[in-house]
Amino acid sequence: MFKVRDNEPDYALLNDPTSQTHNRYGLTIETVREGDTRREQPLNINQDAEIGSNPNRYKQHGFYFNADNCIACHACEAACSEKNDNPAHLAFRSVGFVEGGTYPDYRRVNISMACNHCDDPVCLKGCPTRAYTKFAEYGAVLQDPDICFGCGYCTWVCPYNAPQLDPVKGQVSKCNMCVDRLEVGLKPACVSACLGKALDFGVIENVPEGRTQAKAEIPGFPRTDITHPNIRFQQQKTVQRDMVRVDSTPLKYHRDEVSGTYKPTLDPKHGFKREWNLQKLLGSHENAHVAFTLSVQAVMGAFLLLAVGAFMGIPAVIGFISSAAYIPSTVAMILLMAFGLAKLNLHLGKPHRFYRGFYNLKLSPVSREIAGVSGFFAGLMGYAFFALFDNGFADFLQTVFTVLGLAGASLGGYYMYKLYRIPARPFWNHWQTGASFAGTALTLGGLLLAGVALVFGSMTPALGATLASIAGLGLALEAIGLLVHAKDLQGAESEGAASFYEQTTTYGYSYWLRNGLLVSALLLAVGMSVTHSDSAGDFVVLTVLALAAAVIGRALFYVLVIPTTMPGAFFWKNKGFVEHARESGLADMPQLGVAYEHHHPFKVDELLETFRTTTLQEKIAQAKRIVTG
Repeated sequence: MFKVRDNEPDYALLNDPTSQTHNRYGLTIETVREGDTRREQPLNINQDAEIGSNPNRYKQHGFYFNADNCIACHACEAACSEKNDNPAHLAFRSVGFVEGGTYPDYRRVNISMACNHCDDPVCLKGCPTRAYTKFAEYGAVLQDPDICFGCGYCTWVCPYNAPQLDPVKGQVSKCNMCVDRLEVGLKPACVSACLGKALDFGVIENVPEGRTQAKAEIPGFPRTDITHPNIRFQQQKTVQRDMVRVDSTPLKYHRDEVSGTYKPTLDPKHGFKREWNLQKLLGSHENAHVAFTLSVQAVMGAFLLLAVGAFMGIPAVIGFISSAAYIPSTVAMILLMAFGLAKLNLHLGKPHRFYRGFYNLKLSPVSREIAGVSGFFAGLMGYAFFALFDNGFADFLQTVFTVLGLAGASLGGYYMYKLYRIPARPFWNHWQTGASFAGTALTLGGLLLAGVALVFGSMTPALGATLASIAGLGLALEAIGLLVHAKDLQGAESEGAASFYEQTTTYGYSYWLRNGLLVSALLLAVGMSVTHSDSAGDFVVLTVLALAAAVIGRALFYVLVIPTTMPGAFFWKNKGFVEHARESGLADMPQLGVAYEHHHPFKVDELLETFRTTTLQEKIAQAKRIVTG
């Protein structure tokens, strides 16, 4: 157990003689009732089986932040990082701020925030490895980094940026509420270190001594309806109608005159100049997801065309199945599927722990996607294998695997879409995501079969018209989704408006290039379906146009998303500075708190430069710096 000092100051001691029965969301503050088997269980902190004597052990606790008192000294950050032995690039607690007005009437609101140990923790529901647990003790949401395999999905779904993905270790960790201190009656380390008594802690809904408010929101704090966070605020000082962020995110917070709350709106701080930024776009850390989703959706689409086409007796599909291209097409689908799965698995922080992705089938859409895609791959393998034989029993087994493949594609495809419907990421949380995924499956699936048919001389006018029509349908579906998506985001009072702004400025030319490629591919597909074209040249052009549009569009999908997270500062927790530090080499200085991503590009020319140094020790040191980032 944590050792309490003899001279521990009073402000570091928990002091909640009374508490309310329910919180502002109508939930009971008592986490488990008397007699529940979860009571009187040790937390086994450092293998210590002793049970804490805190009388409020089974009540929901939370942080209290007085924004009027915070001076942004970052003592809370330092105390937290010291206690948890965090590296410089990780911080379980962060201090950011928003500002408004001009001299002499300038106002600033500082925000110190860690994990809010929410009533409805989406990190717990989303994690495929079940690394998260909401404990009866103090209502703490705790995470085990040793179980985590580094997919980072919890960092996507959390509205408050509490889980921290370590790009060096390849695993997530976060605030643990200092439960070891709570067990012995002490407040968390961050609270004890606060110089201005801005930060406090206790049973939720209890207002600390000398405080009068217990707000759920202040300017800059993300929305609370997603998870019901256990943090309360006091902010009595009047601030301007518009409070802006000083980090690179093009957002500000505008006060609603009716409700008095602040809502995120667009702040076009970077102007309206269009740029390409193709290198940044196509060199994104999320390109493994681009490769995975495009390849798997293409294979699912091709399999669906073969299976459903055969069942419905479509002559063009029946002819393809009886042609020389049929077996090679199944081989191509298996290889493309294996490529996508390999890219995604190697993207994990701990690829050798991939099997843990099945642990949370009850709650996690990621686990369900993994199960569905795995079932589809098994069905595809069996379908392809028994296609090699020509007898009744093999046909029966192929039918069984076809059903398995269709079930896996339905389950995996649905949850591949569902896992992106994240309220904390408004740019993704739109039905257009599903339209894009389905459109990609139809378009690339049809073109995959067309490419194999052309290579093996099995293309016919009827097959060409059928596949061109399917591709055109997919392109039209995606185009309609994009139009509605753009219209909905433009006027949104959320981070989605900022994503649309980035789409039309930072990546403006890339965005319109994608749109042009998509429209050109759609017109060509319509023309080919009308004329029953089986021309290899037409299909090559269509494939190039559609594939280029798909790659650029999917890359935009990942780089444009802006989460509902708390504001940063000029350098700390500023995405713009992080990118600059990595590009310029400033990230080599650990004191700046920026680490290279685990899969950052390896620079061979820099490694060769090591051989020009004068001593063996310098060569080893420089090579180690380059390899480890």
